[in-house]
Amino acid sequence: MWIFFRILSLVLAGLLLASCSKTEEDDIVWEPKEHPVMLFSDTTILELYEGNRISWKVKTAYLERWGGSDSIFVKPIFADIYDSLGNKAAFLRADSGNLNMRMTFVRAYGRVYALSPKGAAVRADSLMWLKRDDKIRTEGPVRVVGETGDVLQGIGFLSDSKLENWSIRSKVTGIFQDAAKRLKEEDSKLAPQ
Repeated sequence: MWIFFRILSLVLAGLLLASCSKTEEDDIVWEPKEHPVMLFSDTTILELYEGNRISWKVKTAYLERWGGSDSIFVKPIFADIYDSLGNKAAFLRADSGNLNMRMTFVRAYGRVYALSPKGAAVRADSLMWLKRDDKIRTEGPVRVVGETGDVLQGIGFLSDSKLENWSIRSKVTGIFQDAAKRLKEEDSKLAPQ
């Protein structure tokens, strides 16, 4: 009798399973998704020190780093760059950017704005800074407002990290503040007395 109930329960279980209809979930294939090895979606500050001297400070609201790479993506990017004496050499802001864990480079994209402590301001679509040559550059359009208020724009830009010694590569146009007055002052210095 026990065997009869056992066989009956197996037959009923089989009929119950056979009567179940196939669902859409049966067709879903679950595949593992890659995830970043680091992901911060709140205010995050990275600082790089060389010895006891600060070299960089980066602040962002979103940071991600994927495995197999030391490249970090940030959105937006606010970066303070310091000189060899620990003084702030420049400030950089952009919609997004990427850098590496050792901060040997920074690429900034979208509404890039850089400012020197003396007041020179650079606007561009992208800027790249490489630590090994301590230069800031872009191949795209750029607009520079100097400390005196002069405005120069063109294509391509190369500068030291302090934005003190810079050049625009091509298609340069400009607006010079008080140009006539400044030329007159220069001419008076050169005139024989």
